[in-house]
Amino acid sequence: MAARTVVITGVGAVTPSGPTAPDLWRSVLRGRSGVTLLPGELTAGLPVRVGGLVGRYPAAADLPVSVARRLSPVQQWAIAAADEALADAGVDRAAGPLPWEPPRLCIIVATGSGPVSTVLQAASGFRDRGPRQVSPALVVFGTADAAAGILSQRYGARGSTQAVVAACASGAIGIGEGMRRIRHGYADAVLVVGMDDCMNPVHLAANANLRTLATGCADDPASASRPFDRARSGFVMAQGAGAVLLESRDSALRRGARPQAVVAGFGDTSDAHHPTSPHPDGHGAAAAIRACLSDADTSAYRVDHVNTHGTGTLLGDRAEIAALTHALGERAHSIPLTATKSSTGHLLGASGVVEAIVAVMTLRDQLLPPTINLTDSEFDGWDFVRDLPRAHATETVLSNSFGFGGHNAALLLTAV
Repeated sequence: MAARTVVITGVGAVTPSGPTAPDLWRSVLRGRSGVTLLPGELTAGLPVRVGGLVGRYPAAADLPVSVARRLSPVQQWAIAAADEALADAGVDRAAGPLPWEPPRLCIIVATGSGPVSTVLQAASGFRDRGPRQVSPALVVFGTADAAAGILSQRYGARGSTQAVVAACASGAIGIGEGMRRIRHGYADAVLVVGMDDCMNPVHLAANANLRTLATGCADDPASASRPFDRARSGFVMAQGAGAVLLESRDSALRRGARPQAVVAGFGDTSDAHHPTSPHPDGHGAAAAIRACLSDADTSAYRVDHVNTHGTGTLLGDRAEIAALTHALGERAHSIPLTATKSSTGHLLGASGVVEAIVAVMTLRDQLLPPTINLTDSEFDGWDFVRDLPRAHATETVLSNSFGFGGHNAALLLTAV
């Protein structure tokens, strides 16, 4: 069977930068920050004061009460983002069955940590009131793949349903694996949902003790996330979810859907270097980028824009610049770069999906979103898009995602 072209037909998002995908795009494009001062109960005793929190969002009103009361907030966000992605793709759930044969629709949930609040609540109940207070629902709704099962039931999807867990590269890898399933004929459509919520005292403390989080900035939270800036002090943790609906181009055209972008290439590798630090030379990340370009049967000369991983950690930003140097060669310094985590914060395992959504809208509007808070770049000679959006002829966007454990992933999205 010839490889099939894979397109994105719908997107959805629930993030600190907006409760829907259009809200997210408007906020990022205008250089607004979703980072705020965190409540004191989250940061007591810690040097960390800021983060990205989800506000009001369009919660699903038709979930059975018996299910809804067992779901953590992050699972509710995942469902809201998934519903939005289907609606954006022109799928009217109220009109009857979804437009694919149920065994040909797959669900992938990408997450770094899963519904951790459910586990923390169960642990607290066990500690305070004993084992009889631990709900058996924990083993059903408290796992990384639980949202995938819930979504499969919600949409009647009987294809492969699972979670992908690869730290902060989870979202990009989820999209890449979904693309492969469609490309090689195992599915006609794959709904990929990234979700994460580690905004709790335990995870904030762990990351603060690891010295990976930005500190201070309580008087100006919006300035905390500073990718590639000399004054950066770490990443800013955020929570949320994003969803993309992947389809074969034939499937989309057959049902009259509007393809928004093509998922043209994917590459993933491992550093095999260190539990948290990237390889300083960026060799693993560069290999993922080269594999992505090869998968798309293209070269660095066809890359018009890079949405970087750009977290604002000292070692991570340096390793990514090294990787781009190795992978893109003489073209590297002339390709415009953006680090949208400067606006959204770092959504961990959901970030790759959220940034793919930003890439889709970059291609649609031919506008490069800005990097904010980049006032004194450590990396001279690189073309960072700063402060304001830039009109730019864009046919291809490279989106990078890297994570603890040495996970590296790259996606290439192209215009339809």
